Amino acid sequence: MKKTILHAAAASALALSAMGAHAEGKLNIYNWGNYTNPEMIKKFEAEYGVEVTLDGYDSNETMLAKVKEGSTGYDIVVPGDYMVAIMIGEGLLAEIDASGMENFKNMDPNWVDVYWDPGRKYSVPYQWGTTSFTVDSAVYGGDIDTLELIFNPPAELKGRINMLNDMNDVINAGLRYLGHPRCNSNPEQMKELLALLTKAKADWRTMDYSVIEKLTSKDVDLSQSWNGAAMRARADRPTLKYAYPKEGFTGWMDNVAVLADAPNMENAKLFVNFMMDPENAALTSNFARYANGILGSEKYMDAEMLDAPEIVMPEGAPVPDFVPPCDQDVVDLYNKVWTRLKQ
Repeated sequence: MKKTILHAAAASALALSAMGAHAEGKLNIYNWGNYTNPEMIKKFEAEYGVEVTLDGYDSNETMLAKVKEGSTGYDIVVPGDYMVAIMIGEGLLAEIDASGMENFKNMDPNWVDVYWDPGRKYSVPYQWGTTSFTVDSAVYGGDIDTLELIFNPPAELKGRINMLNDMNDVINAGLRYLGHPRCNSNPEQMKELLALLTKAKADWRTMDYSVIEKLTSKDVDLSQSWNGAAMRARADRPTLKYAYPKEGFTGWMDNVAVLADAPNMENAKLFVNFMMDPENAALTSNFARYANGILGSEKYMDAEMLDAPEIVMPEGAPVPDFVPPCDQDVVDLYNKVWTRLKQ
C-alpha cells in the first residue's frame, strides 16, 4: 500500500470498527437453499456483533411470492438478475445506493451498469454463473455439447434425466433447441415448444431443484444444472462433465438486495458492504462454487476454482444468454405451457 493512502485507509478502518461496535441486533437473510457459507455468516456476526438468521427458498418465484405477502421480517434477499428488475418495478427493494459504500470500489466494472439495476442503486453481486446440464461421461461417451441429449436423448440416458423444476429454465432450453427467440409470444412456436417438452418428458425421470443430491446419489445420469452445483457434484462423482451446448445456455447473476420493509435496515446495509469485500466474496465462492463479480477475490479462492471446467468456459463456447423479464402476456402464455407440461 502506498504511503499516501495509509492515513486514509487507517481512518476508514477506524470508522468501520466504530460502525461494527454499534451494529448490534439482528439480521434476517432469505437466500437460496444450500447457498450460504456458514463460515462467512460467523465472520459477519463476529465482526459486527449481529445475530444472523437464515431461511432458504428454491426459486426466485417462491421468494417473490413470500415477499409480496408483506411483513416477512426478512432484511436481505438474493434475487436473480431478472427478478431484481421485477422487484424494483414493484417497489419491493430499498434503494441503498451501493455505489456510495466503501467496498463498491471492489466491484468488477462489468457488473455495474447491468440491465436489472443500472448503476447499482439496489443490489450488488453475490454469485454469477450459467445454467446448462451435467452428464456422467462414463454412462454416455458421445458429444455432450448439445441440447439433443435432453430433448431427444440416446438410449443410455432415457429415464435417467433430471430437469430443474423451473419454468423459465426448462422453457428457455426448449426454445434454444428449436431455434426460437426467448420471451416468445408466437402461438405457433409455443405450440411447437409444448409438443417438444411433452414428448421429451417421457424420457425424464424427475423435475427437481436438488441437482447435487440427484447426481451424487446416482439417481440420474444427466441433470439440468447450474455450473457451481455441477462442480460440487463432480467432487463426489468425478466422471461428471458440464456441457456448453452449441444451441446456447443461460447466464445469470444472483444479487444481494435489501427489502424495502427490512426491520434491520442499517445491519442490512452493513452486510451489503461486507459482501463486496474480496475475502468475503471468496468465502461464498469457495462454498457455492461460482464466480462472484468482486475484483481481488481470486487470491482468496480455492485453487481448483481458477481452472475448473464448470467455471472457465472453453474457447468457442457460445456467449451466455442473459434473459431479461418477459412481458406479462408472455408470462401468462408460459404459465399455460408449464401447467400443461406438469399435468
